[in-house]
Amino acid sequence: MAASKLQALWNHPAGPKTIHFWAPTFKWGISIANIADFAKPPEKLSYPQQIAVTATGVIWSRYSTVITPKNWNLFSVNIAMAGTGIYQLSRKIKHDYFPEGEAKPAVASE
Repeated sequence: MAASKLQALWNHPAGPKTIHFWAPTFKWGISIANIADFAKPPEKLSYPQQIAVTATGVIWSRYSTVITPKNWNLFSVNIAMAGTGIYQLSRKIKHDYFPEGEAKPAVASE
């Protein structure tokens, strides 16, 4: 049974004999690098880079579901890219526009 599943994967139109397998597989490196950047201080993050990672993830996730054959490896890597990009953008926006050390306005009591 395992041999037949491996044979099916090997001969799949988006299998390891095609670029449709290897391109998204190596694209995981971008997502892994973005995850490693979670430890980076938010002030060192780049808006253009994270917008590009997020947009690429969203656009190609959609594309991977409408092409034939469906490429689930491409879909999963782009969901990861979109997710990590959104998280990094939220960290950067929170740091730049909602500083924690700033005094909050006093609320008048009635």
